[in-house]
Amino acid sequence: MRRITYREAGVDIEAARAAKEAIKRLARTTFTPQVLMDIGGFGALFRADLSAYRDPVLVSSVDGVGTKLKIAALAGRHDSVGYDIVAHCVNDILVHGARPLFFLDYIAMGKLVPDVVVQIVEGIVRGCHESGCALVGGETAEMPGVYAPGEYDLVGFIVGVVERERLLDGRRIEPGDVVLGLASSGLHTNGYSLARKLFFEVAGWTLDTYVGELGGTVGDELLKPHRNYLPVLVGLLEKEIVKGLVHITGGGFLENIPRLLPEGCVVEIEEGGWPILPVFRVLQRLGNIERQEMYRTFNMGIGMIVIVAAMDVPAVLEYLRQVGEPGYVIGRVMAGERNVVICFS
Repeated sequence: MRRITYREAGVDIEAARAAKEAIKRLARTTFTPQVLMDIGGFGALFRADLSAYRDPVLVSSVDGVGTKLKIAALAGRHDSVGYDIVAHCVNDILVHGARPLFFLDYIAMGKLVPDVVVQIVEGIVRGCHESGCALVGGETAEMPGVYAPGEYDLVGFIVGVVERERLLDGRRIEPGDVVLGLASSGLHTNGYSLARKLFFEVAGWTLDTYVGELGGTVGDELLKPHRNYLPVLVGLLEKEIVKGLVHITGGGFLENIPRLLPEGCVVEIEEGGWPILPVFRVLQRLGNIERQEMYRTFNMGIGMIVIVAAMDVPAVLEYLRQVGEPGYVIGRVMAGERNVVICFS
């Protein structure tokens, strides 16, 4: 009787071993003294030095890149989404005031392609270096029959820490506060299912189509990186004048802003207070999308919202100017039922 190997079932253990060795080399460059074990164990060991904190709170998050992965696969450019997943996860804990400690990833594909895995991890490592966190482990899974050829999934897990008295949870937000916005680079990692339909099916474009209004190709626009706001905001958080941060991700303005608001507060956003990126105008025109729906689906050019007291606005804008980050006054907190209202220009 013929012996059947795991490789014949679609799983290449040697390819997996090669990929994991490359991951080890890359991940080691992010290690801090708190990392106690090399990549490859059953669990990641991290000795958290929290002696500088009086009352530390751990903040964790998990997220994926969504269907932006399809763009990366079509373009054959995979380091971009590796960076994206770190930036997304860092921003998600940053809104609570947390600094990242360590990161883990999950990469799954039908047939393991070591070069693709290495590209993804290169992007992850770049994001970790930028954020000062260690890539301590993860999982690379080969699952024949689950993913179509050339497709994969990517998920990130992050843990950070914040002093409890500096924890941002929205409770200090009150009517009269001012809403500031920090620019996004584009779609970031949200709204790609609709964007792909409009660009590829409705407009009939390809990744290589040059669109003058976008100032580049469709592929370049759709693979613009998800911004990491930690380098910009870390110094501002030290001033202890930020009342709240909102990461504008899936659900846009309408779904994300209310997540932070206390009862009795409504945010009014004044459209026209910041430059809406051309990609959103192109998408709206192609799909004849209602303006309200645009704000429910996309970030509309604002990737992070900062809420501060009115008296602190000049200091915040000056800080942003000094770090080279344009800051926009885009709205106010008013008394009312917890909600967000877009005031169209």
